[in-house]
Amino acid sequence: MRIILLASIVWTSFFSCSEKKESQVSRPNIVFILADDLGYGEVGYQGQEKIKTPTIDALAATGKIFTNHYTAAPVCAPARCMLLTGKHGGHAYIRGNDEWRERGEVWDYAKAAQDPNLEGQRPLPANTQTLAKLLQSAGYKTGILGKWGLGAPLTESIPTKMGFDYFYGYNCQRQAHNLYPPHLWENENKIQLNNEIIVPRTLLDSLADPNDPKSYSKYEQQDYAPDLIHQKALDFIESNKDEPFFLYYASPLPHVPLQIPAKDRTGYVNAFGDEPPYDGAQGYFPNQNPRAAYAAMITKLDEQIGEIKQKLDDLGLTENTIIVITSDNGPTYTGGVDFDFFESSKPFTNGYGRTKGFVYEGGIRVPMLWSIGLDK
Repeated sequence: MRIILLASIVWTSFFSCSEKKESQVSRPNIVFILADDLGYGEVGYQGQEKIKTPTIDALAATGKIFTNHYTAAPVCAPARCMLLTGKHGGHAYIRGNDEWRERGEVWDYAKAAQDPNLEGQRPLPANTQTLAKLLQSAGYKTGILGKWGLGAPLTESIPTKMGFDYFYGYNCQRQAHNLYPPHLWENENKIQLNNEIIVPRTLLDSLADPNDPKSYSKYEQQDYAPDLIHQKALDFIESNKDEPFFLYYASPLPHVPLQIPAKDRTGYVNAFGDEPPYDGAQGYFPNQNPRAAYAAMITKLDEQIGEIKQKLDDLGLTENTIIVITSDNGPTYTGGVDFDFFESSKPFTNGYGRTKGFVYEGGIRVPMLWSIGLDK
């Protein structure tokens, strides 16, 4: 469904092109927001009661809701490949989270953070046709902000060679297992951040008190990647306000690890009260308030969507912009996420074997809405 609808936009753009500046205004901007592991039941308009998503709910109230929307695959890389290429699982080049192990120690987070030869996933073929390339040829400025996961930094399969004029974010899915990473990428440049390398699965110090907030300080550093990515997304809209643009906002939220600045989680800590800390045994990082952190990550995404909507309003672009909000696959079952508490896949079954990674409803049926300014 999502590919058919987006393809319709692309071909409409081709046939509506004109040399006149005025006609370009009629070509709609496209803001495609792809959440990472957002469950079918984790947004308010789908019945979620514990997590606040007021922006998404408001857009759903005035937009088009797709209650039977399915992602193309139950894990990140193939879902993103099929989204951008329009190919189903039988024809798509990427059919799993292929970590391209023959290069060496690709799962060594610290080594990959320092050596781009170990970073990133198996690349798409150089001649791959993508939605971004089609939109470029139709006169769109194209940008991806967030997580790529479809080709390592030193290959031909990086965003700027796959149809995107601008890229800022994570090249590698494994590096995205830390929301305070040591670096991100801007186009083909590696941008060092003000964060130390903390390797995923780093547990609390042996003598640390799990009920003391100071015990978790090393997991919350200076540069929070979702904030940096979000600001670049707002800048992309501002920079391209005078021509049609395609913004592929591939947010790393709410994918674990459970990391969110203290100021963003305080409200949920107060609302949920005391809860057992997550010790990190299921992977990723420990967290003192796992339920509060997870809820705050989804609300953070909702707030960022609100800021994108406000930016469009401020620039007078809302009436000529299509906003799409969906998820790459269903919710996770690991990393400290309490899927039963949140009923993440409601009304479908939660938990391992039924959500992310599996082709049951909870793994591939995801939220989907369109807010189409042209309809108003």
